[in-house]
Amino acid sequence: MPYAPVVGNEQVAMATPRTAAGVIFTDEQARILMVHTTYKDYWDVPGGYVEPGESPREAAQREVREELGLSIEVGKLLAVDWAPSEAEGDKLLFLFAGPRLPQDVAFKFSDGEIDEARYVEVDDLAQYTIERLARRLWSALNSDVTYLEHGEPVSTS
Repeated sequence: MPYAPVVGNEQVAMATPRTAAGVIFTDEQARILMVHTTYKDYWDVPGGYVEPGESPREAAQREVREELGLSIEVGKLLAVDWAPSEAEGDKLLFLFAGPRLPQDVAFKFSDGEIDEARYVEVDDLAQYTIERLARRLWSALNSDVTYLEHGEPVSTS
């Protein structure tokens, strides 16, 4: 049962969002590494849901290891996106920078979730993925705002 503090005599509902973490890898031409999953009808960045007791950073590194066969240290946090969906409810999505990979890196799709990986031009993202993910990736790479809502930077002014 989710934690719900008691204020006075009433229990107060709290958000319990699903949390996911992904990694943005770019190449020398500033293209983004996208992966094709066997269970979605669109391309995504390497990543996945955070497991209990795991930090988003640790989850991002674990997912890259499981999905691509690479043991890497993720770089700086690029964005956190508040992106609830009707199907899954409240969601917090973390995007981290990945290191520049060697051009001849060999990916190992050992967990069966990924069947292809390729670098995609930022302007072509809409042809590969869903609109909200394309917005999130674009914002993460092109904005100095780290906090997003539905893939859009939130202005504090």
